[in-house]
Amino acid sequence: MIPATKSLQGEGAPPHFRLRTALSYCAPLLVNGIALPFFPVWLAGLNFNDREIGLILAVPMVVRVLVAPVVAMFADRMEERANVLFWSGALSLLTAIALYWTSDFWSVLLVYGIQGATYAPYVPVVESIAISGVRRWGFDYGSMRVWGSIAFIFSTLIGGQMIGRWGGTMVLPTMVGGFVLTMMMAFFCPRIGPTRRRNQPINLQAPTGSGLRSPQLLITMIGVSVQQSSHAVMYTFASIYWRKLGFSGTEIAVLWSIGVTAEVMVFFMSKMLSRRFSAWTLIFFGSTMCIVRWILFPINLGFLGYFVLQCFHSCTYACVHTGIQRRIVASVQESQEASAQGAYFFYNGMFLGLMTLASGYLYTWLGLSSYYIMAGIAAFGLAMVIFARNLQPSGSTFGERASKAS
Repeated sequence: MIPATKSLQGEGAPPHFRLRTALSYCAPLLVNGIALPFFPVWLAGLNFNDREIGLILAVPMVVRVLVAPVVAMFADRMEERANVLFWSGALSLLTAIALYWTSDFWSVLLVYGIQGATYAPYVPVVESIAISGVRRWGFDYGSMRVWGSIAFIFSTLIGGQMIGRWGGTMVLPTMVGGFVLTMMMAFFCPRIGPTRRRNQPINLQAPTGSGLRSPQLLITMIGVSVQQSSHAVMYTFASIYWRKLGFSGTEIAVLWSIGVTAEVMVFFMSKMLSRRFSAWTLIFFGSTMCIVRWILFPINLGFLGYFVLQCFHSCTYACVHTGIQRRIVASVQESQEASAQGAYFFYNGMFLGLMTLASGYLYTWLGLSSYYIMAGIAAFGLAMVIFARNLQPSGSTFGERASKAS
């Protein structure tokens, strides 16, 4: 990330900025810790087939990517970005309650799709606030983002215990509780005023270049998004597959949690990694490990083997996410921060949504062999990022120097 001098680090920041931002990350990932691994189990309990499950999970992602950039651009022009979070959490809570009155395919698809729209702006806005803290006061991004991952681990482990006892019926009550906490945490999110415009001074050196119009940033975000979309088959069918192998709810929760625990370790070490490796190196390494992960996934490795394989998530997600965030910071002004996060959220969600939709058909057609298709998708994303890196002569701009900084 862009470094701040020791005299500036934290100086002038709102009280407890780092703690309050960390809590704001925790809220949405508490919900995700239940929904990501166990909502497909709830859908399977309604006797939906693989294609229907894939479609229900894909539609909110597509809707989300259409809504998030629009709200993010609006947030860049608001006096206070954090106000978006309360309304996002409140409307999402209403959709979670509405799911109690749905049981057929079309009603679930409609309500869950609306939830995708209402919850879309939450994470990009929190990300933009955290990155503003990095720019203005020199806070470490990883030390704030990591607590969201810890919240995911906690909720997944508790969810595993609950699903083992009550089955898929526990999913909706826990999602409702998670959205209530999300609304509460929205009040604690730091209020730091509007984004700084181009004619206003800032503490840290601003990036140069064409910002959001940069072809390099655009292709990098798309390439990373393609690589991230290769997780779709695992996100959609891993829990169902592991249950068929006889793994208990607790074991499934452990498998999900260990992946995020490994992710947490990367975020804890993000400052050290940023000093040692460029953003490009982190993205290249994570994408390569992603290819290896999907090649190995179809093999029945047993619980211990999948435990080790899930640790690859530290590379396939956390290293890549840290790298792309550093590239965004190096490429855009703070006045475009929420817009940049919204754009990345759009690409990431669009490709993940399309791949999730395709995963239902791929899994029905190819079964576990569909993971080999995911390996190919990850390789294509990596190739795009390599192409983007070569658009910029080495060491020619501030953006490259910043991407190598801590």
